[in-house]
Amino acid sequence: LMKCFYSSSVSEDLGCRRGDFSRKHYGSVELLISSDADGAIQRAGRFRVENGSSGENTDYTPGTWHRTDVHLENPEYHTRWYFKYFLGKVHQNYIGTDAEKNPFLLSVVLSDQNNQRVPQYHSILWRKTGTQKICLPYSPTKTLSVKSILSAMSLDKFEKSPREIFHPEIQKDLLVLEEQEGSVNFKFGVLYAKDGQLTDDEMFSNETGSESFQRFLHLLGDTITLKGWTGYRGGLDTKNDTTGTCSIYTVFQGHEIMFHVSTMLPYSRENKQQVERKRHIGNDIVTIVYQEGEESSPAFKPSMIRSHFTHIFALVRYNKQNDSYRLKIFSEESVPLFGPPLPSPPVFTNHQEFRDFVLVKLINGEKATLETPTFSQKRQRTLDMLIRSLYQDLMPDLHKNMLNRRSFSDVLPESPKSTRKKEEARQAEFVRLGQALKLKTTVKGDAAANLATTSFCKKEPWESQSFCSNFPHEVICADSWGQSLLVSTDAGILLIDDGQQSVQVFDKTLQIKQMHVLEVLDLLIARTDKGKDSRLLVFRLSAVQKDIETKQIIRSKYDCRENKLERTKGCHLYAINTHHGSELRIVVAIRNKLLLVTKKYNPHNSLTSSSLLSSSESPVEEFQYIREICLSDPPVVMTLVDGPTGDSDNMICVAYRHQFDLVNESTGESYRFHHVETNKVNFVAAIDVYEDGEAGLLLCYNYVCQYRKVYPFNGGSPLIQPSAYDFHFSWNQVPYAVVCAFPYILAFTTDSIEIRLVVNGNLVHTAVVPQLQLVASRSDIYFKATAAVNGSSVSSSKEISSRGSPQTPTAYEMPECLLSSLEGEVPCKNLYKIPLSNLVGRSIERPLKSPLAPKVIATTTTSGIASLPVTHSLSLSRMEIKEIASRTRKELLGLLDEPIPKAESAQKQKKVPRRQSDPKQGAVRSTSSDRIISSSFEGYSEGCDLSTSSEPNTLANGEKSSPSSCPFQLISLYDEDIIDLK
Repeated sequence: LMKCFYSSSVSEDLGCRRGDFSRKHYGSVELLISSDADGAIQRAGRFRVENGSSGENTDYTPGTWHRTDVHLENPEYHTRWYFKYFLGKVHQNYIGTDAEKNPFLLSVVLSDQNNQRVPQYHSILWRKTGTQKICLPYSPTKTLSVKSILSAMSLDKFEKSPREIFHPEIQKDLLVLEEQEGSVNFKFGVLYAKDGQLTDDEMFSNETGSESFQRFLHLLGDTITLKGWTGYRGGLDTKNDTTGTCSIYTVFQGHEIMFHVSTMLPYSRENKQQVERKRHIGNDIVTIVYQEGEESSPAFKPSMIRSHFTHIFALVRYNKQNDSYRLKIFSEESVPLFGPPLPSPPVFTNHQEFRDFVLVKLINGEKATLETPTFSQKRQRTLDMLIRSLYQDLMPDLHKNMLNRRSFSDVLPESPKSTRKKEEARQAEFVRLGQALKLKTTVKGDAAANLATTSFCKKEPWESQSFCSNFPHEVICADSWGQSLLVSTDAGILLIDDGQQSVQVFDKTLQIKQMHVLEVLDLLIARTDKGKDSRLLVFRLSAVQKDIETKQIIRSKYDCRENKLERTKGCHLYAINTHHGSELRIVVAIRNKLLLVTKKYNPHNSLTSSSLLSSSESPVEEFQYIREICLSDPPVVMTLVDGPTGDSDNMICVAYRHQFDLVNESTGESYRFHHVETNKVNFVAAIDVYEDGEAGLLLCYNYVCQYRKVYPFNGGSPLIQPSAYDFHFSWNQVPYAVVCAFPYILAFTTDSIEIRLVVNGNLVHTAVVPQLQLVASRSDIYFKATAAVNGSSVSSSKEISSRGSPQTPTAYEMPECLLSSLEGEVPCKNLYKIPLSNLVGRSIERPLKSPLAPKVIATTTTSGIASLPVTHSLSLSRMEIKEIASRTRKELLGLLDEPIPKAESAQKQKKVPRRQSDPKQGAVRSTSSDRIISSSFEGYSEGCDLSTSSEPNTLANGEKSSPSSCPFQLISLYDEDIIDLK
């Protein structure tokens, strides 16, 4: 019976391989040569080709993407900070020059993170090389200085110290700077190619397309009449029909997309090259090529198209026999990797799934292309010109205006009483201008949107499940054991299972600060921390299990004398190897000494036989001391890296001072791996990952995550050199823990989870979770979060008119969790779980066994699920909806010169088309998010209908309106990423 407890769980198996990944899923670079009908070579080019064939066996491996894991990378509603957090709110802007005399601007605002009552400083540093964005925690007792903000952005030396800019018009200039990151709307080319056509002249000369091509266009979007079109036009003529009479248009996840269709653009019988068609499609970064014919017919190659501007081609073929589409992607060699990878095989029988995949792939591809040297150098020149122009215009005025100069060390201090009225008037004008600018940008359709247009039934991989509610103890560390969680708390060591009462395993005399549950080896490894008396302990899981079942006396630290590993007294850190199937290696840090200990796997000592051993037998004798290695300093972070052979090439990565070093386990020699060029270093993690079996390290410190490839030892030393595969990216907030679960990498902060992709560092989602604590992550991810006890408080208009500076929030602005704690109320503490199988895209085929009961535990119900803020998963009380609606309405209209009367707005009422809710976008959805948006704007446009109709809009006067005629179609000014942890 007990044998089933200790069989290797699927979750643990995935945990051992969570860092295994391959870039082969994103295609390989090939030299593509095109020739004419006579076989003469025309053009050649190097392109990365994605066709969904990984060249591996058909067995499922972690890293193979499911088609449901389709995400927009770097979504604008997460990356366009100035529009989202700054514009229309009181904030500070500074200008200065760095040590190289390059001007820069800094913007700082204290904002409520996604309306979660988590006050944070959002900071943007504008430089010619691009923008750098970070979040800094708010503390009511600590003053934040401009110098400390710039220092956090690695800018410590200045040629001229920053000066604050007081002109409200600076908001226009900063909005222009942010728009240089790229358009929020897109234009894609669609080229129709008949079977056997090998040149671009032949393809562009097709007057009409086939019936299947027309169905494909209808799948992409709607046919709109260009003349009089008021939405995004993508460079087409909407007045005189010089670029055709009709086109294909759609709205996808808040982005307007116009397609330049070759058969809809003007055709000329005299001009064989069809210059008018090439003028548009040839200047599109991304082009879809729809090719007729069988798979065996000559395939399209990008070198057939004479264009220096188009970097990405999406080849689409339709198979009439099984009503499916086949996709192939060609990307110019310099384009960075972008997702989602194509499934294998890249065949789509579900047309809606195919449409979503193609649009996400093309949008991500165009964003990735903007990072190529061709575009990034142009953007850098533009930013440099704009910032220098601003510097020249603003600095003379700043030198003249000395009365309102503020200290370099202050960020929005309280104004002196003599100038407070003047300062309040300036802030009111500042906010009024910003709100008007925000509204104007929204009406134009140039705003970053946050309307999810995918099906509301879709679940994101990072959605969490409620595991244990009202958990009253402080968590020190934990690890998963089957479906249960072994937790070290201030009350002792507890075993927790969903839906069952927790069981105490050890009493509180045993303080465990670090632990690993290794089911396959029937081991529990734990580090007790009592200063010089700290030790490493090893237990048999079977013995612990037996104590639980027989309900014997709860163990204390005095019962663990036989479980202490020798030579480990005084240890402050330990690490084990990730792949411990054949040999378990443990490195124990005792001050500046490393102790290497191993446990050989004994096939005769199977789990079955070990479970029959006496519970008093300790596994200490099975471990053997190997060697001791001396370092120059005590390590802060330590990770074991498996060598390619495992014979004298295993390494230890240690972090101390300002560097990461690699230490040879066999010789003890140390090599400099990475040096951190900053004054202060906050080491977070060094994660070992294995790309196609070759080791690499994700080095995480401060805001930075750096990927470095680790090459095999050559002549006794590792090859430490720059590689084309190395890359780095920056988190928006300093994490205290980082978890890798390919294809994702998750950063945990005190109030958010930032989710990015491992292969390129692109942001996928930011989940705001107030009072977040990561509990365990070696297999499934467990975290503790705090839910607010009381409802939201609504402030009066008097409080709003007399509010203090945003840097000193009044009581009604303080986070509710802070208020409840100040008032002596105990907030609810809950444990949540993110299954690792969801993140790596593999379903668990059999239920896991729980150590608490010998029966199969039923699958966790969805009740009480706390979705990590997915825009379509909302659960709000009426008070919360009312507060958000009131706050949004006041923000939009409270400081405008002439608020529109309701009677007048009723005459202008419009119906907002829900293009995203038509059959191409999924089922009709009527959710609380619709009510939030509708109620939020009722003061501006009563009757603004967020229905799911895809018909043309009818205005009050009987005229037909375009899908973008309602100013609130494409944007929700308040982020809908709201978590309900009830």
